[in-house]
Amino acid sequence: MCIRRLFQSSRLQWAWRAAFLQHIQCRHQGAPRWTHSGGGTYRAVIFDMGGVLIPSPGRVAAEWEVQNQIPSGTILKALISGGEKGPWMTFMRGEITTEDFLQAFGRLCSEISETRVPVDSFFSLLTSEQVAKQFPVMTEAITQIRAKGLRTAVLSNNFYLPNGKSFLPLDRKQFDVVVESCLEGICKPDPRIYKLCLERLGLQPSESIFLDDLGPNIKAAASLGICTIKVNDPETAVRELETLLGFTLRMVIPNTRPVRKTMEIPKDSLKKYLRDLLGTQTTGPMELLQFDHGQSNPTYYIRLADRQLVLRKKPPGTLLPSAHAVEREFRIMRALANAGVPVPKVLDLCEDSRVIGTPFYLMEYCPGLVYKDPSLPGLEPSERRAIYTAMNRVLCQIHSVDLKAAGLEDYGKHGDYIPRQVQTWIKQYRASETSSIPAMERLIEWLPLHLPKQQKTTVVHGDFRLDNLLFHPEKTEVLAVLDWELSTLGDPLADVAFSCLAHYLPSSFPMLRGLSDCDLTQLGIPTAEEYFRMYCLHAGIPPVENWNFYVAFSFFRLAAILQGVYKRSLTGQASSANAEQSGKLTEFMSNLAWDFAVKEGFRIFKEMPATKPVTRSYHTWAGPQSPRSTPGTRSYVPFTESSPAHASRAALVISPEGLSPPVRELYQRLKQFMEQHVYPAEPELRSHQASAERWAPSPLVEDLKEKAKAEGLWNLFLPLETDPEKKYGAGLTNVEYAHLCELMGMSLYAPEIFNCSAPDTGNMELLVRYGTEEQKAHWLIPLLEGKARSCFAMTEPQVASSDATNIESSIREEDGFYVINGHKWWISGVLDPRCQLCVFMGKTDAHAARHRQQSVLLVPMDTPGIKVIRPLTVYGLDDAPGGHGEVLFEQVRVPKENVVLGPGRGFEIAQGRLGPGRIHHCMRLIGYSERALALMKARVQSRVAFGKPLVEQGTLRADIAQSRVEIEQARLLVLKAAHVMDVAGNKAAAFDIAMIKMVAPSVACRVIDRAIQAFGAAGLSSDYPLAQFFAWARALRFADGPDEVHRAAVAKMELKHCI
Repeated sequence: MCIRRLFQSSRLQWAWRAAFLQHIQCRHQGAPRWTHSGGGTYRAVIFDMGGVLIPSPGRVAAEWEVQNQIPSGTILKALISGGEKGPWMTFMRGEITTEDFLQAFGRLCSEISETRVPVDSFFSLLTSEQVAKQFPVMTEAITQIRAKGLRTAVLSNNFYLPNGKSFLPLDRKQFDVVVESCLEGICKPDPRIYKLCLERLGLQPSESIFLDDLGPNIKAAASLGICTIKVNDPETAVRELETLLGFTLRMVIPNTRPVRKTMEIPKDSLKKYLRDLLGTQTTGPMELLQFDHGQSNPTYYIRLADRQLVLRKKPPGTLLPSAHAVEREFRIMRALANAGVPVPKVLDLCEDSRVIGTPFYLMEYCPGLVYKDPSLPGLEPSERRAIYTAMNRVLCQIHSVDLKAAGLEDYGKHGDYIPRQVQTWIKQYRASETSSIPAMERLIEWLPLHLPKQQKTTVVHGDFRLDNLLFHPEKTEVLAVLDWELSTLGDPLADVAFSCLAHYLPSSFPMLRGLSDCDLTQLGIPTAEEYFRMYCLHAGIPPVENWNFYVAFSFFRLAAILQGVYKRSLTGQASSANAEQSGKLTEFMSNLAWDFAVKEGFRIFKEMPATKPVTRSYHTWAGPQSPRSTPGTRSYVPFTESSPAHASRAALVISPEGLSPPVRELYQRLKQFMEQHVYPAEPELRSHQASAERWAPSPLVEDLKEKAKAEGLWNLFLPLETDPEKKYGAGLTNVEYAHLCELMGMSLYAPEIFNCSAPDTGNMELLVRYGTEEQKAHWLIPLLEGKARSCFAMTEPQVASSDATNIESSIREEDGFYVINGHKWWISGVLDPRCQLCVFMGKTDAHAARHRQQSVLLVPMDTPGIKVIRPLTVYGLDDAPGGHGEVLFEQVRVPKENVVLGPGRGFEIAQGRLGPGRIHHCMRLIGYSERALALMKARVQSRVAFGKPLVEQGTLRADIAQSRVEIEQARLLVLKAAHVMDVAGNKAAAFDIAMIKMVAPSVACRVIDRAIQAFGAAGLSSDYPLAQFFAWARALRFADGPDEVHRAAVAKMELKHCI
């Protein structure tokens, strides 16, 4: 398939301009002089730098402020503050050093924003190679200007860098004259600096054109008689400059390049074929270029004599079945041309592979405009709406073609288009799969279960988007619809949804600009919903309700296509040089597809009639002394036992009985193991924990671990989305594991016995998600086998570590190593003699963006320089043998290959590590609470005070009732959070995760406190687990972030939702 122009920067086609622009070359004092249609003559073009040749400081500042949570407009206000005497203008005149400027500028920004502003970080970004890159459109324009004999100059307000050099990240060879404010001591808009530039050019003001993005600078130049162009967008500015100069500043054939070496075709054979086809008049050399677009079928521009042609061919090599069907493209375009649909004129289909190696077809080259940026910069709102309306109408025209009259009745199968497409793209994806993508796995399961009913069969384009349309250069008229490789007969709504994908992508998307962060009303562009209603109106059909399904399918299909492009790029078959980037976007697209699948699922769920719930028995053990159940008849599951929803990942299973049969059987085996082995072992384990040998692992725990592993009750925690192939764990969803995790939470010792205890679970998931194969082999496998333990070092005593960006521990690069220096505490598990790995988080770049300063390293615990200062206690409990340590890292040297994912990715990793792990503690807290309530009930039924059993005391009955209600509420919230994580992903579940982390520890504290109160002094002893339950429940109000952070997050999201 040709995902046309998907991997190129936004441009318009310019070939048509050659027919409209004329230039007249004159001589004056031996230098070229160009006359435009208005009669003015120009001999030079003068460019500003920031905002014209490279991104402006204002634009860079706006993006930086968002990333660093700085009040919008702070930097811009500081830049203009003080006028000519302000720090920015003084700096640009070279009157102060960089250090003095940053100090003054930092104070000014802090005063404006009333918060600390890290201006060093902004300055580093502004001057970085990543940002200070010349716009390609300007580079090309300068080349064309100089080729015509005109002079060029750069006139820039710039400054000195700390190394003493001026900031000019440009190739000086592009310019005849360079004027820099910091060298001259004069800044724009001072007229003297313009006169200085003109003097060095040897020209009069009327002989020059000046481009700048700031109004005062433009006004000053115009007052001297210089022709000016105000630059808002480089593309539009170049178009205006072309008009003034009277010649094109682009290649005659846009979006082409020399043919890539792997895509070369035999010219002699092709030239002979063309002469035979077109006639003997086609003499002379043949020009052959390759279009940048064409990810699937390589596309070429051909000029032979006076004929301009386009050739599309199948790619070389072994191809997927039914893909790259150029024969179908030729047939559909020929048929649609006869039906009045605007398409390029096709000339011939050659199926003889001997000519150029693969079948191909020819069509006439059609000049026009291709709008690659869906926001349509440089146009008026009315023009934008007209373009989208024209796009909508031509789609309706395609869908209204009479199949019989066009001879297309056999072009595809009638009916069941979506089911066939789903299976086709599943097969295509599987054939090109290079690694497992969780969202794709979910979609492959979900899509076949939610297929819509097809109402109508029409021609469908299959890749209908704005940048697959060729527009008239002066009218909002579609001249041609391009890229028909995916066309067939099918459901027209699939085309409509696919044409709206840009509405859901961000404008910064690297390969296809989107509209999701644009103000469509202000731009005059219809929203996706308005566009869909417009289509229904033009087509005369009622709107459908399952729009989200069509969008989900469209993103799924695009993800499969991108995966195919990526797979071919690995073998050099893909026609675009940028095709390798597609591999990074497949997962992004599949996640978007899953978002819409979730929306469709919620729509269906809301429309479902209420079903009668069935009752079930829920019980907990009071402990090893009382292995009896406490029956109940509370209702949990809104399905019958035979409901297939049990196995669906989209089902919110609120009872173990609602689990799928395999998981329910696993739950029963886990429960039986707890009853037979864990609860009876608790007294001995408590005794060991209080003994002098407590810092050595308990032999009983090690024995139970081997038993659990033998029974398959091992590594249950890894979520299915992280390990879809079940390579490392049991392949449970978060909801399924929630029920098992609650059961393990009944005992303080159970999580370790089943290799499901923190911090190992989070560290293992980190390695599965982000580790290299070498890192997995070295560290993950021993952890999965239970042969090693690990710790996670982030919290620091000197700073508020609830904000991970506060950490101060340094990581610096030195001689192929990373050297660590830092002070950490509350490092759980670090004291365990089995602890072999420390996952360390520190800062590698203090000047980077706020969330790109941190990195994560894998540090062997036997590395010199690691010093455990002391064990820390929680309410006097030392939690041996793992404990919680305060640790110094002094000159700890770690090989560079031990960095996880790369420098600057630490915050991202920390967030990912706390994905499912964020709610594991909450799941266990429900287990704590259930066990505490069960112990409480057994206690009050067996004790007598003041002449009657405690169970008859009204206050205790009220406490029991209150505990039951709070446990049920918290459990449902935990399960809901797990459910949203399963169906929508961790990011979408942020609101629910924050709520349960705020609720679960507090509920557990209250429930356990009531149980302790019922026990009396015995509740404070180590004879029962209540004291430890309470200590850890209270600690968890800090461990995964303090309550205040979660409350703030919930409030922020709630207020945003309300607004």
